[in-house]
Amino acid sequence: MTQTWKNIVAANPEHSRNYAQRWDDMVAEGVDIDGEARLVDAMAPRGARILDVGCGQGRMGIYLHARGHRVTGVDLDPYLIERAREACPEATWEVADLADDGWAAGPFDLAVSAGNVLAFVDPADRPAVLTNLAARIAPAGEGTGGEAGRLVVGFGLDRGWTREEFDAEAELAGLRVEQRWSTWDLRPSTDDSGFMVAVLVRSAAA
Repeated sequence: MTQTWKNIVAANPEHSRNYAQRWDDMVAEGVDIDGEARLVDAMAPRGARILDVGCGQGRMGIYLHARGHRVTGVDLDPYLIERAREACPEATWEVADLADDGWAAGPFDLAVSAGNVLAFVDPADRPAVLTNLAARIAPAGEGTGGEAGRLVVGFGLDRGWTREEFDAEAELAGLRVEQRWSTWDLRPSTDDSGFMVAVLVRSAAA
């Protein structure tokens, strides 16, 4: 059974605070937590419109905002969004369920979902989440510089969503995998990789 964020928080109301504190502790210890954000920054045009999907307390969005991007962060967890707003009030932060309608309309030059966010989505909600993300990235001609928007996702393949299942559901949602790696520092993807980083674009029919 997939462990969704809703189920985890329902079982432990302190989970969100503990989660945020763990990241705070890593920063205090000097751990590099910005690898994902560095890759996204390198992929994005300057001043890009970036959607941080499952943004948590803003660790990635704040980094990208500081480098001149226009950041919108969305997360299911009100406590984590409150932390993000306190840390970076200049960016846009929204509490929303990714499977619902009506949040962060876009279009965005780049959307990113790091930190195993998609692995916490209820399997029944995966089609809606992927469809919503596809709708929010800019089609060709509407991105900054005329380029099409991209979606970058990263999650463990041992968390109940296989590479093959993800590819099939992404295709049904109007997305096509353009590139794939096994780490955020671009190690090649292999059949036995336990982690996947994928870059997706809207398919021609979407």
